[in-house]
Amino acid sequence: MAGLGEHDAEVLAEEIRLRVKELRQLGRNDLLLHAIGVPVLEDLRIEAARGHLSPLHITRDYRFFLTLYNNKEIELSPVHKAVYLLFLNHPEGIEFKRLKEYRRELLGLYKETSRWMNLEKVEETVERLINPFDNAINEKCSRIKKAFDDAMDEYSATYYIISSHTTRHVAGSSRVWFERLKVITLPRELVVNDNVQKV
Repeated sequence: MAGLGEHDAEVLAEEIRLRVKELRQLGRNDLLLHAIGVPVLEDLRIEAARGHLSPLHITRDYRFFLTLYNNKEIELSPVHKAVYLLFLNHPEGIEFKRLKEYRRELLGLYKETSRWMNLEKVEETVERLINPFDNAINEKCSRIKKAFDDAMDEYSATYYIISSHTTRHVAGSSRVWFERLKVITLPRELVVNDNVQKV
């Protein structure tokens, strides 16, 4: 299939469309799902939503605006903004239990978003956020979720919030472990951050 031209791809897409239609007429969505596979289905869901998702504009003073929603502001406190920016910076995801590895970055972001705050308080808050035995990070993520849920429909909000993504890893034949990542699935080309220098 390598080296398909644009015309060949269009012919193939038309053939798939007809086959999908036939399976649906037979009432065999189960076979259709099996043929497509869940990862492809998720990619298609993202592609379908992409046209309806609003760019997220982050201004120089760290205000968050949804440009397709009449520049609706997502109002978050400086600590919530710092947490959100950390996860935006890492589209690959971060495990909560590994947040200590991101301490310096999170501290820097919190200092930026809370310019007039007491440095001691900033550092104390960051220590709570990266402590795996403290619930602070979950509380912050819940508040961020509420802010986006209040601004848009639930389906669209799933792309903006910090959500769970579990990856199964297999090492050898018997060892299996799960990486429980937290990610923001918003396509990064929809993020306009005035604080990031263009290369």
